[in-house]
Amino acid sequence: MESKVESFPKVSTSIKDTDEALQGSKAQLNGSCSGSLIGNDSMNHMGSKVQRISSTDDSGIDSPTVADGKLLEEVEALSLSDSAFEPKKASVGNLENAVTGNRGASKITEDESIPITFEVRLASAEQYWSSARDKAVKLRMAESGPGSEAPLTIHQMFQDTVNKYGDHPALRWKENGAWTTLTYKQYYQHCRTAAKSFLKLGLERFHGVGILGFNSPEWFISNVACIMAGGLTTGIYTTNSAEACQYVAHNCEANVIVVENNKQLVKILQVKDQLPHLKAIVQYKGELERKIPNLYTWADFMKLGTDIADDQLDDLINSQNANECCSLIYTSGTTGNPKGVMLSHDNITWIANASGMMIGTKMKEESLVSYLPLSHVAAQVNDLWVSMKFAGTTHFAEPDALKGSLANTLRDVRPTSFLGVPRVWEKMQEAMQSIGAKNSAMKKRIADWAKGIGLQTNYNLMNGDTSVPWGFMLANNLIFKRVRAALGLDRCRTCFTGAAPITKETLEYFMSLNIQLYELYGMSESTGPHTLSWENNFRIMSCGKVIRGCKTKLDKPDEDGNGEVCFWGRHVFMGYLNMPEKTDEALDTEGWLHSGDLGKLDQNDFMYITGRIKELIITAGGENVPPVPIEDALKEEVSIISNAMLVGDKKKFLAMLLTLKCKVDDNGDPTDELTPLAVEYCQQRGVTATKVSEIINNKEPAIYKAIQEGVNIINEKATSNAQRVQKWTLLPRDFSISGGELGPTMKLKRPVVSKMYKDDIDKFYE
Repeated sequence: MESKVESFPKVSTSIKDTDEALQGSKAQLNGSCSGSLIGNDSMNHMGSKVQRISSTDDSGIDSPTVADGKLLEEVEALSLSDSAFEPKKASVGNLENAVTGNRGASKITEDESIPITFEVRLASAEQYWSSARDKAVKLRMAESGPGSEAPLTIHQMFQDTVNKYGDHPALRWKENGAWTTLTYKQYYQHCRTAAKSFLKLGLERFHGVGILGFNSPEWFISNVACIMAGGLTTGIYTTNSAEACQYVAHNCEANVIVVENNKQLVKILQVKDQLPHLKAIVQYKGELERKIPNLYTWADFMKLGTDIADDQLDDLINSQNANECCSLIYTSGTTGNPKGVMLSHDNITWIANASGMMIGTKMKEESLVSYLPLSHVAAQVNDLWVSMKFAGTTHFAEPDALKGSLANTLRDVRPTSFLGVPRVWEKMQEAMQSIGAKNSAMKKRIADWAKGIGLQTNYNLMNGDTSVPWGFMLANNLIFKRVRAALGLDRCRTCFTGAAPITKETLEYFMSLNIQLYELYGMSESTGPHTLSWENNFRIMSCGKVIRGCKTKLDKPDEDGNGEVCFWGRHVFMGYLNMPEKTDEALDTEGWLHSGDLGKLDQNDFMYITGRIKELIITAGGENVPPVPIEDALKEEVSIISNAMLVGDKKKFLAMLLTLKCKVDDNGDPTDELTPLAVEYCQQRGVTATKVSEIINNKEPAIYKAIQEGVNIINEKATSNAQRVQKWTLLPRDFSISGGELGPTMKLKRPVVSKMYKDDIDKFYE
């Protein structure tokens, strides 16, 4: 049953902290998987069915052949027992629809995507950058084509969608087990009501509204309403300590802070005396556990601005310019205090349109699930701004999404687009492999056969080859479609991965199941994406092509073509709030954004990120070593390893800190219990251990031998002696966000880890 609401309801759902789950991100996806055939971990050893893919040859697979008549009989017998299966003859014409699950690329017209009727509002500006909250900047406008579109404010983009698709569902969330909906007209009116209330509370122009809570309609409404009222919307990570919340709220000069529940409220109350600009706090879920001045429930907050005239709000909205700041995205603070990334109206409205156009986003037909932290640029741009631009419907996941309920939500919503950080995809992979490990020998053989065909098919498609491998249609109907349905991705045209590096093993695993994961690349400072992959435009381990209207420059390339990736375009940020020196470091005198990432382009202009300048390890001998490829290679060779960090800066040799895969508790914190797959890994080697501590305390010979063999394998592939790993150690606890080793998107905080495990590192070099 579904209901549409005219007035915003009071929600009393109990909340668990989902950011922590994202950071630990180790929770198993609950629910049965009817596609359990696909879980067998032996897909990495397909033998004669499929050649092993080399890292340098994208098309290094021969077409699978089936010489085993018995296997064919098994496949046919299994398929004939399924009354829902009707074999279809494979052909070049239907390959792409079959490969993409009939999720064919869509096209939209310019008229649908870009409104022409709004007045262009720009303030005078002399520079491309600023670190002052109230200073406008020049836009990096192209003379024609992509990048030359008329600048829009957030309100203009929103108003255009409301005018065209006002009765279309905008936001949906579950209450008491049933979906509740706000249409775009209702969404817009709620934003206006909240904007008036912000004004009533004394929100000043270019001052912040901090939002501290899990994804919800109230989060979206607070965000958009703050911008309407002339403020700077500012997401705060729910995993932040009270001190970290204070830093962000003080830096943005927040007049109002919107919190989800009492847990988050307590943090703000602890530091409110250190927030001189703070005038009010709004709690949007649960009853207030205490009554103090200037603390409001969401229902009371929404009534505050009733005496603010529409004309007053309209005048404020109409005074806003597209080249002025409207939003702050705070970096995760991996190398120091977080920096407030200033984004203009044009940054957001332009990238929302450009990225959607690039991948063929359908107007009024997109459906997505919002579950990643909205304080991060990737989730905010994807869930809020692109969806708003293209009249999509955003469904809010349950707060325990990453602790198990996400799988159920995906099956319920069946989104047309899904964005996951690598750890989300890895956990899906591990869950399916765990199920598949329990299958019979026959099912495992069939799974290996099908996955070999799936991998071949998608490598062919990736390289522009539309020929059909033998048996694909059979495998598609027998396995691939079921897997998609079990995951809730049967309608999904685009499965994205971004915000952190993903391993080739995970990409190939999903390719073998006929699910292409399209990599994105960008940063907060580029308003999210700078490069995109999409259907028929992807390469494994590449993060895609530059968004049309933007430019890429590789600064100071080496002999292999690796240089610092620099960005140019309408998506490049204004500057860091109150940090002119840091702004000057990020933007050169011509206005190019220097990412700090090393990358190269292939002959078809696909971007490959090869390292990060600040992460480069410079050995005592002066050799530069990018750590991520070595770390990923070892994790691929030794599947029991969860995290790996290479060390050796200014040292004579390289060493590595390693952690084992373990279960996490309800708070997302790592435990001592090994995951089921890790236990299976041990059992395959005659080890009965079920705990991390048992392996470490006993220095379990079989496991230590397996790790050393993996190290030997990657050392054999090293390009020089300086890139060989000489020593390693197992740490007693896996990395996590709550532990401080990982950032909100699972990025490794190398300086933090180096400090935390200094004694272990020093022992390498004694």
